[in-house]
Amino acid sequence: MRYIRPVSTLRAADADAHDDDWSTRHSVLSTARRTAALVNVLGAGPADTGPGPAPDAVAEVLRAYGEKEPVDLTVRDVEGMREAAVLLREVFAAESADAAAHVLNRLLGTHTGRLRLSSHQGGSPWHPHIDHADDAPWPEWFLASSCLALTVLVWDRQRPPGRVCASGSCRNVFIARGGPERRYCSRRCATRERVAAHRRRAEG
Repeated sequence: MRYIRPVSTLRAADADAHDDDWSTRHSVLSTARRTAALVNVLGAGPADTGPGPAPDAVAEVLRAYGEKEPVDLTVRDVEGMREAAVLLREVFAAESADAAAHVLNRLLGTHTGRLRLSSHQGGSPWHPHIDHADDAPWPEWFLASSCLALTVLVWDRQRPPGRVCASGSCRNVFIARGGPERRYCSRRCATRERVAAHRRRAEG
């Protein structure tokens, strides 16, 4: 969408390093993690249950995951992104690869365009898009790019791409990793739940 300076303006040696940096920041895993971070900052509930986050807070997450200036979000953009986040949360809540695939197939069929490659007129390395245009509005870009990344994770891992934190006091989502199944979004939540369970056992 709104990426970096044109590759053609770089020297050959710098272009290789530039491409590696871009690939790291915009890999499937980085995009999926950005999706989780945006779903969390945009809120856990329906988009009509009160005021959402300030555009600056959402823009800060985008910058943290490599989006380049200008990151100009309006209140209307954030409202649309909140609606997209509600839809994406269903993928994280899926208990199986089959369930995640069902949700993603519905979102892909309803909210995205055809798969294509784009370099943003030479402004970035070639990469896939499934929004309807390179200059699609923020909500459409967020939903489409997130669906694409989460779809690839289901394909690659044959498991749900993420989870909702198991802590009763937390609604954050996170991207699942390989190895032992992770239940909590952070060590803080895991520790809080262990302490609470210990207290219940001690009292009961």
